[in-house]
Amino acid sequence: MQRVLVMGSSGSGKSTFARRLSDITGIPSVSIDALFWKPGWVESDAEEFQRRMTDAARQPRWIMDGNYMGSGAGELRRQLSDTIIWFDLPRSTCMFGILRRIAGSYGKVRPEMAAGCPEKIDLEFFRYVWTYRQQQRPKMVEFFAGLRPDQALVCFTDREQADDYLEDLALKQNRASIH
Repeated sequence: MQRVLVMGSSGSGKSTFARRLSDITGIPSVSIDALFWKPGWVESDAEEFQRRMTDAARQPRWIMDGNYMGSGAGELRRQLSDTIIWFDLPRSTCMFGILRRIAGSYGKVRPEMAAGCPEKIDLEFFRYVWTYRQQQRPKMVEFFAGLRPDQALVCFTDREQADDYLEDLALKQNRASIH
């Protein structure tokens, strides 16, 4: 595992998972949100974002947290990744996740966000998460259909599976460092 995509609905726990995976493996974590957003929740223009994504994807090791699947850098991320972690969680889990996140960090900038982008209440974002399984999930499935046989796809349907995965990986890492 050298280049890992962590994908899924907002509120699924992918950013927390990516940070924890980075801590266990020592592989640098890259947040697509931090590459995309500018202070004040200003979107990067398409060319600038593509350049940032491409630069990040060409690094030798990374864990990228985010769903960007667009042409160019999105395709490059898929081609270069060796492992894809997919959080395919129920809507209720993701909605609860974003509500808990807002309650816990309202007005603060989360670690995976760009500077100057404090947590806020955003009804359009709620709608995005509410409709994710109908609108975005089919696009994810199509994206994964383009994976090669040598690429691993790991799917979690609940957070406990993700926690177990990280615990098992940490144990393996500890055993390997002892020997």
